[in-house]
Amino acid sequence: MAMSNIGVGAGLPLQTILDDLRKVENQSLALIDSRASKVQGRMSAYGTMKSAIEAFKTASDALGKADTFGALKTSGGGDYFSATATSKAIAGQYSIEVSQLATAQTLTSAGQAERNVALATDATDTVDIQITIDGETKTLTLDKADTSLEGIVKAINADSGLGVSATLINDGGATPHHLLLTAKGTGEDAAVTAIQVVGSTELQDVIGFIKGAPPPAALEEAAAKNATLEINGIKVTSQTNTVTDAIEGVTLTLTKQNTVGETTNLSVTRDDSVTSKAVNTFVTAYNNLQGIIKTLTSYNVDSQTGSALTGDSLARQVQSQVRDALNVAGTSGAIRTLSQMGITTNPSDGVLKVDADKLAKALKDNMADVQALFSGETGISKKMAAVADTFVKSGGLISSATESMKTSLKDLEKQYAAASDRIDQKMENYRQQFTRLDTMVAQMNSVSSYLTQQLSMLANIGKEK
Repeated sequence: MAMSNIGVGAGLPLQTILDDLRKVENQSLALIDSRASKVQGRMSAYGTMKSAIEAFKTASDALGKADTFGALKTSGGGDYFSATATSKAIAGQYSIEVSQLATAQTLTSAGQAERNVALATDATDTVDIQITIDGETKTLTLDKADTSLEGIVKAINADSGLGVSATLINDGGATPHHLLLTAKGTGEDAAVTAIQVVGSTELQDVIGFIKGAPPPAALEEAAAKNATLEINGIKVTSQTNTVTDAIEGVTLTLTKQNTVGETTNLSVTRDDSVTSKAVNTFVTAYNNLQGIIKTLTSYNVDSQTGSALTGDSLARQVQSQVRDALNVAGTSGAIRTLSQMGITTNPSDGVLKVDADKLAKALKDNMADVQALFSGETGISKKMAAVADTFVKSGGLISSATESMKTSLKDLEKQYAAASDRIDQKMENYRQQFTRLDTMVAQMNSVSSYLTQQLSMLANIGKEK
């Protein structure tokens, strides 16, 4: 509450005294602010720690997936195809000849003089265009006025379920406008087998089509083709240029046709770099988590100041439980511990280190043992997931602690508001008291001045005679 400047009448420093009293009273607000700042600091620190745990869990989960172990890579193909392999593939060498690429069917109408003039002038009201692909017929209904080439293109492209797209080609001649229909899929099964117009013989004569019917036909067909290739002498046919599982676990994407009799080599080999990368990501995430906890719980001896989570029991729990989860030992095989694959702990700071050469050898010679150590039923990945969930899942320890701190902050906000109101009221009482004091002292000063003046006058009366 604003206060008027008092003390002028009495000549006393009452405003200064009030300001000093408020500073003293505001110390209680500063204490509440300090407590709130510490709670907010802890909440922020918990958020940082939670993010680090989640990142570590993601890295740990990756080591629990089968695709991380025994991944395969492909090489070869040149300009003719590219290839990808899943963990289902088997390492091997393949000789491939791409005989033919898959293409889409196109249908072209005879030229028309105008593109925006209705073609179904004999229709009474509407016409139905029935398009059949792979035994399934779909119907497009048009108003008579919408049966121009432009109208047909617009209607076909507006219906994504027809299986064809449409455009217009202008050849620059006397009747330049051609309707071009293109099947949306490649291969013979995606080709249009019939187009039947119901309600207009004129439009039927322009866009009618029956595959295999003797000429002349309204639409000229460029037939669809299936992709054909040979893999180690075995003939393979595909509707598309993406050939899946012709080789188990391998997807081929065909891009160019080989010269007759020419073959291109494909090599499928094991890719240990996938596992190595996952292991190194795990180690980095672990070290990052431990480093963050160390920073959040550190204490500066020189300045005698702590960090946001210095002495925090929950942070210590995270640190110790994550470390304990690393202590997994296999029951069989040549690789039973992390140290045997080149992952060791620095005793001075707890940081994990990776011996790249030792890890590479373990992956090359004992991949199954490494996989069992990380992704087995009692492996590191599952243990780490269980530990992480304890802290970061909804309703977990960090969530519960955070909710408790949010409640504390709300209580502190209420305490601050109540204390602030009390201080304002107290300062108002002081102001009123000081105002009365100021008035009283001013009055006393006035009386004193008057009496002094009167006494001085009386003293001067005798002297005048």
